[in-house]
Amino acid sequence: MAWLRLLRTDNVGPATFRQLLNRFGSAEAALAALPDLVKRTGKPVRVISQSAAEDEIAGLSRYGARLVAAGEADYPQLLSYIPASPPLITMAGGANLSWQRTVGVVGARNASAAGIKMTRMLSSELGERGYTVVSGLARGIDTAAHKATLTTGTIAVLAGGFDKIYPDENIPLAHDILDSGGALLTEMPLGWEPRARDFPRRNRLVSGLSLGIVVVEAAKRSGSLITARLALEQNRDVFAVPGSPLDPRSEGGNALIQQGAKLITNAQDIIETLGSADPSRAALFDRDWEPDLAPDEPPPSDDDKSRLVASLNATPVEVDELVRQSGLSVSAIQMLLLELDLAGEIEWSSGQLVARKYS
Repeated sequence: MAWLRLLRTDNVGPATFRQLLNRFGSAEAALAALPDLVKRTGKPVRVISQSAAEDEIAGLSRYGARLVAAGEADYPQLLSYIPASPPLITMAGGANLSWQRTVGVVGARNASAAGIKMTRMLSSELGERGYTVVSGLARGIDTAAHKATLTTGTIAVLAGGFDKIYPDENIPLAHDILDSGGALLTEMPLGWEPRARDFPRRNRLVSGLSLGIVVVEAAKRSGSLITARLALEQNRDVFAVPGSPLDPRSEGGNALIQQGAKLITNAQDIIETLGSADPSRAALFDRDWEPDLAPDEPPPSDDDKSRLVASLNATPVEVDELVRQSGLSVSAIQMLLLELDLAGEIEWSSGQLVARKYS
């Protein structure tokens, strides 16, 4: 319950949640410390009440959904290897799925007939070979991937809350996925209407749940390419189906191939590569920033805060670099970043890089 209340606090995302726990030792202690932290920011920050958290849990049960915390047995293990992994996810279904043999399939919403056919062929064969197909329940390629794997297992990652499935036309498909033994998953609370900026957050979970990502069709600027980039950051394999240079829907996939994504023409091309995939290789992952605690150190001053803010701009920078530039202690940097984060003045990239927000 304390985890839920802390995570639903204004401006507390996965990275900030992790830092609050590192700083104060538990969600309960972090909640107790929030009033003083918020007072220092000078901006109002809403912390949900115990009753509101209880209402959310009760509301989820009406949808057959449940909250799963990082570290619990049914938390998807592959998600735990991504930067800023969600501390809590909401899940329904999926008890009999393979969560370790997973492939993400993404692509254009306005997919061509050939793209839909290719998606069905790849997805159904992957399912028959024991892989669970992950996608984002969007129109076009996502829809085709889910429908092709209803009987073999599919996971749909939502950009909004369980009661705000988008698009509306895929609400029946969401029910079909659950009825067939598949899973729905989101990190957003009930009542959350998906916005444009929520889809990249959703995409990072699609790639994080997958050993590799397959891009069937994608324009030059598309959410599918964001998913591919996030997959690379998460040490996942990226595959792309080649397309006609005359079709704008193939520009993104063809560009990925030029940049080193594996060209595929059938499911076997994917399976051969994923046979040795292991995202848990710790040597390839940097831990999220976790400074040593210094509880006896005095709180940073306004001058300290000004020095830190002067070191920040719109370009993401490593926390270690901020320590070097500002001359402040690691503990002071941690506390000031928490204050700036709660005030909505900074944002985190990949869980370890921080940048200044400009309105």
